[in-house]
Amino acid sequence: MDWKQVAERLSVDTKTGLSEEEAQKRTSKFGFNEIPEKKESPIIKFFKKFWGLTAWMLELTILVSFILGKYLDLYIIGALLLFNSILSFLQEEKASSVISSLKKNLQVEARVLRDGKWKTVPARELVPGDIVRGRAGDFVAADLKVVTGKLEADQSALTGESMAVEKKENSVLYSGSIIKEGEANSIVLATGKKTYFGRTAQLVQIARPKLHMEEVISKVVTWLLAIVILLLGMTILAQVVRGGSLLEILPLTLILLVTAVPVALPAMFTLSMALGSIELAKQGVLVTRLTASEDVATMDTLCADKTGTITINRLTITNISPANGFAEEDVILYGALASQEANMDPIDLAFLTFGRDKKLLSQEYVQKEFYPFNPETKRTEAVVQRNNNSFRVMKGAVRKIAELCGLKNEEIDRLEGSMGKLAGKGYRTLAVAISENTEKPRLVGLVAMYDTLRPDSIKLIQELKSLGISIKMLTGDALPIAKEIANKVGIGENIVKAPDLKKYAKENLTKASEIAEKSDGFAEIYPEDKYIIVKSLQSKNHIVGMTGDGVNDAPALKQAEVGIAVSSATDVAKGSASVVLTSEGLSSIVDLIKTGRMIYQRIISWILNKIIKTFTIVVFVTLSFMFTGFFVVTAFDMVLLLFLTDFVTLSLATDKVRWSHKPNTWNIKGLVEVAVALGIITLIEHFGLLYIGLKYFGLQSSIPELNTFAFEMLFFSGTFTMFIVRERGHFWKSAPSRTLLLAIILDIIFVMVIFTVGIPGLASLPLYYTLSIMAYYFIVTLLVNDSMKCLLIKYTEIAW
Repeated sequence: MDWKQVAERLSVDTKTGLSEEEAQKRTSKFGFNEIPEKKESPIIKFFKKFWGLTAWMLELTILVSFILGKYLDLYIIGALLLFNSILSFLQEEKASSVISSLKKNLQVEARVLRDGKWKTVPARELVPGDIVRGRAGDFVAADLKVVTGKLEADQSALTGESMAVEKKENSVLYSGSIIKEGEANSIVLATGKKTYFGRTAQLVQIARPKLHMEEVISKVVTWLLAIVILLLGMTILAQVVRGGSLLEILPLTLILLVTAVPVALPAMFTLSMALGSIELAKQGVLVTRLTASEDVATMDTLCADKTGTITINRLTITNISPANGFAEEDVILYGALASQEANMDPIDLAFLTFGRDKKLLSQEYVQKEFYPFNPETKRTEAVVQRNNNSFRVMKGAVRKIAELCGLKNEEIDRLEGSMGKLAGKGYRTLAVAISENTEKPRLVGLVAMYDTLRPDSIKLIQELKSLGISIKMLTGDALPIAKEIANKVGIGENIVKAPDLKKYAKENLTKASEIAEKSDGFAEIYPEDKYIIVKSLQSKNHIVGMTGDGVNDAPALKQAEVGIAVSSATDVAKGSASVVLTSEGLSSIVDLIKTGRMIYQRIISWILNKIIKTFTIVVFVTLSFMFTGFFVVTAFDMVLLLFLTDFVTLSLATDKVRWSHKPNTWNIKGLVEVAVALGIITLIEHFGLLYIGLKYFGLQSSIPELNTFAFEMLFFSGTFTMFIVRERGHFWKSAPSRTLLLAIILDIIFVMVIFTVGIPGLASLPLYYTLSIMAYYFIVTLLVNDSMKCLLIKYTEIAW
C-alpha cells in the first residue's frame, strides 16, 4: 500500500493525527508498544548463591565437618550459609527492582501528532495510526510508513547492512533502526510483537560492567590472600611440628581463607549504586550505567554545552536588519517559512513564534519541501507554494547565505562587521534569503537572536569550581559570542576556536592537549570536534565529563568517562551516555557530582573496614595459635562472625556521609597503609585483652569460654571500627545514618543475648565479661584508634 491507502485503512488524517481519546482506545486494543523482557528464573538466581569461591569454601567446611563427625558445626554453618544466601538474594532482587523502575524512565520517546499538535510521548504509548516525526539521531521504536520527507536509516543492528539505507515516501522504516540523516513524517504501521522483527528494542540497557573499583579491590584481595596463605602455611607447619592432625585444623583454615574473600562485595556495590541511583533520580538525574557514580566521583573536568546547560535554550529575536527592498516583516516571514515546528529546533521555533505573534503566517503559504540544517551547508531550506507560485527560502550562517546570494567580498565583510558588533553583546546572527523561480537567491536581511542565560548558571558554575571541577564551555557560536557568554557566567575568557585545536591535533597532539587543558572553552565547534577535545584532555590524565544532545555527540559521550545526555538529547546520544538529565541546566550535574562522591566515600569506608578486619582476624588467630598451641576461635565462631559483620557492613551503603570538596582519587597504597597500621594497633589491643582474659579471668581452664571471649573481642572491635572508618575526620564529626545505627544496635543486642544465654556451639559468659569487653573496645577504638586514623590519613593524603 502507499501511505494514503495506509492512512485510510488506519482511519487517520495525516495533518491532525489521532485524537488522544482514539489513541487510548487503540492502546486498549493493541496493547503498549513493548515486548516483555525475558527474565532469569528467581529459582536459578537463588541457586547461583551456592556457587562461587565463598560458597565453595563454606560447603567444603561443611563436608570436612561431616567427615570429622562435627554435626553441630555442620548444621549451624549450613544454616548460616542458607540464611546468607537468602539475604543476598533478597537484597539483589530489591536492587533489581530499583534498576527496573529507573529503566522505565529511560525509555525511548517519540514526537507524535495528536489532536493537530506535535508533542513528545514515551515510545511505548505509540499505537497503529499515529503520525510521528523522525529526525537524525532518533531510535525507530515501531514499524513506520514514510509519508513525507527523506532520510537515511542504519539497519545494521537488524539486518547486518553496514551502509545506511535511504528511506523516502512510501518506504517502510523498521523498528530497531537508527535515523542517521534527514527527517520525515510517518504513519505507525505496527507496534510491539506485531512489528516486522517481532520486537521493539529498548534504547537504554542498564548493565553492570566490571567496576573499576572491583579491579582496585581485587588487587587488595590478592594481597590479603597472600598474607592469609603465608600465615596459614606457618600455622600448618606449627601443627606438623607439634605432631597434631592437619584434618583437625582444616575447617578453621578454610574459614580464615574465606575472610580474605570479599563475601559482601557484589551486594555492597549493587546496593550502593542502586540507592545512589534512587537519590539521583529524585534530583532529575537518570543513571544508565550503575558504575557512573564512581566515575563522577573522580571527574575533574566538565565540558558543558552552552545551549540548554548554561543558557535556557530558548532563542528570542532581538534585532532585525532588512536588506534593501525588504521590510522587517519579510525577514521574519521568509525565515519562518524556512522552519519546521515538528523538529522542535530552537531557531525554527523562535522564527515561528515571532511570525505568529506578528500574524504574518497564513494558510496560503504551503511548505512543499523542507531540507533540515546540515553542518556542511550551514542552513535550512524550504520550497514554499503560494497560490500557483512557488519559491525557495533559506536561513543560516551569514557568510554562507551571502556567498549564495553572490555578494561581493566587501559587502560580506560589512555584514560580518555588523554581525561582530552584535556578537560582542552575545547575540547570534543569521541571514535570510529568497529565490524565486531559478534566479540567484536574494538577501532578505539579518536577524540577531539571543539565548538568555539561565538564572542559576553563574551560581552553579561557581559551585562546580568550588568542587574542584574545571569547566570548559562548548558552543558552535562565533568566538566573540563565546567569549562574552563565558565571561558573563564566570568561566573565563580563554576561549579557543575548535578548528585551531583540530589543526594542532593533526600536527602536534601534545601541544593540542596543553591548549585544551589551559582553555576555558571552545567556540565554532562541530559535534564531531567534541571527541578530539575529550581525547586531548584525557591524554593529560584528566577524568572528563561531557554533555551532549545530538547523534554526532555519541562518540564523545562514549569516550568520556562521564557521558551526560541533556534533557533534550536524541535517543542515540542517550544510548551512548552513562547519565541522562531530565531537567535543564547545571543544577542536576552539581547533584550528580555530590551524590557520586558520597557513594565513593561509602565504598572507601567498606574497603578500609574489609582490609582492617581481614588483617586483624587472620593475624590474631594464627599468632595466638602459635603462642598457645590451640585456636582461640572455632570454625563455627568465624562463620557466625562473618555473617554478623557482613550483615551490618552492608548498611554502610545507606550511611550519611559528606561529599569531598575536590575530585576523589584511588590511592590504594595509602588505603593499605592506613588499614594495616590500624590493624597492627588493633592487634596489640587484642593481645593485651587476651592476656588479661587468660591471666585474670582464668579462661585457660575452659577452652569453650575462651572461644566465646575471643569471639566477643573480634566482634566488638569490628563493630566499633565501623564508626571510625566511615568518617575521614574524628568519628564525632558526622552522625551515622539511622539504618546503620539501628543495624549496629540490633547486632550488639543480639550478640549480647546469645553470649549471655549461650547457644549450641557457643558457650555462655557472664554479662559483666561482655560489658567489660564492649567498654574496652569502645574506649580504645573510638579514642586511640580514631586519633591514629586521623594522623595516618593526614600523612597518606587519602582524605578530602
